[in-house]
Amino acid sequence: MQYEAGACFGFCPIFKMTINPNRTAVIEAEHFTFSEGNSKADFSKAKEGTFKTTIKEEDFSKIIFLLENADLKSLKDQYKNRNVSDLPTSYLRINFADGTSKNIEDYGKNGTPKLAEIYKFMENLRSNQTWVKVN
Repeated sequence: MQYEAGACFGFCPIFKMTINPNRTAVIEAEHFTFSEGNSKADFSKAKEGTFKTTIKEEDFSKIIFLLENADLKSLKDQYKNRNVSDLPTSYLRINFADGTSKNIEDYGKNGTPKLAEIYKFMENLRSNQTWVKVN
């Protein structure tokens, strides 16, 4: 599975996280993934880098539960909040065991309550796992 958090008008975390079936994970951190932003100049700084970890077993089980409970195959491929500009976009990409896949683009990160819960859980993995910088 892959989760990507896109930019917003402010200092939203910008990263792509890939989690493999064996619980290994990689974050390609651009900006504000592990650091805070204070000014527009922060966007000129170098990317934060690439980090790896093995997701804790209980957290991995929770991810699987959240994904199964969301009935992803029945959801739309795209959600948009047209009333507000400059919101972050999330991208959720899942490859299922049956060989099918689902890609969801969610502008505003609130397509459904269950998706919002998945996004929050995924973003919390940045701070509740032990990430090691590899590049």
